[in-house]
Amino acid sequence: MSTSQSRPRYAYLGPAGTFTEEALRQVVSPDEAQYLPQTDVGSAIAAVHAGEADFAVVAIESTAEGGVTATLDSLATGAPLVLLREMLVPVQFTLVGAPGTRLEDVRRVSAHPHAWVQCRNWLASHLPGAVHVPATSNTAPAAMLTAALSDAAVSDAGHLADLPFDAALVPPAAVGTYGLEPLAERVADNPSALTRFVVVGPPGEVPSPTGADKTTLVVHLPDNEAGALLSMLEQFAVRGVNLSRIESRPIGDSLGRYSFSIDAEGHVTDERVGEALMGLHRRCPYVRFLGSYPRADAVEPTLHPGTTDAEFTEAREWLARLRAGQV
Repeated sequence: MSTSQSRPRYAYLGPAGTFTEEALRQVVSPDEAQYLPQTDVGSAIAAVHAGEADFAVVAIESTAEGGVTATLDSLATGAPLVLLREMLVPVQFTLVGAPGTRLEDVRRVSAHPHAWVQCRNWLASHLPGAVHVPATSNTAPAAMLTAALSDAAVSDAGHLADLPFDAALVPPAAVGTYGLEPLAERVADNPSALTRFVVVGPPGEVPSPTGADKTTLVVHLPDNEAGALLSMLEQFAVRGVNLSRIESRPIGDSLGRYSFSIDAEGHVTDERVGEALMGLHRRCPYVRFLGSYPRADAVEPTLHPGTTDAEFTEAREWLARLRAGQV
């Protein structure tokens, strides 16, 4: 087997310079793995399903928009995949254009939809009336801009004759990567914005518990049953399992049918989490386990009285004694 074939293959949203690549570099360097850039999140996950990649790195949550629906929906159906690790990446943007472009000349801005949302207040203030030209990734317009510049297709007014935009929102790292000229820097509305990324792979051995873990699930509720959502949430609450994220997503087969994407604090091997999962399995028609993995921020959960592993074990042993007649 060649060196390239022996290295693990990671699919990610490309081209080079995206926030997703920055997250991937937290996991493994390009010298240790094959980086396989994809045009969108669905393609990255599909590459793992098809055996064309061993893992995918995808965004799953942002401080600006919450859950990344493309990722949540791709993981909720199809052949099972699991989350193996999470990474946090600070998010900021730079507005770039062709040499000679002035800010007042910009009428069309290319940006990934999430980038546009995270900069909308700045854009409304500095470029009122600018039209959004959607991009497949945060660096796709940077690559297009560089290619156009190499062809010297620049008009006298500073606009690129063969591109449908005048400027682009890109990650700061892409400015140097693609040799671009900043028109404005740090244009994101939230200077503390973060995006959470995950490593996705085939099911297998669950990562060992660290004491600071998350468990991700997809849960469907019983149809036409009053209190079904409350019953589902009680499976966590009565066992002291805190939820750090819960979002509803349409199942897609009819109106009014929703599933829930959930991040619970804890590991599947924790007694309280395991019992919550058993409760969900008994109560709900569909429960998909998407993995237990270390939290990127290493924050340990707060355990309330009666919810430690030792207390669950002691209670189980007490019940066994009662059943054995040892009152």
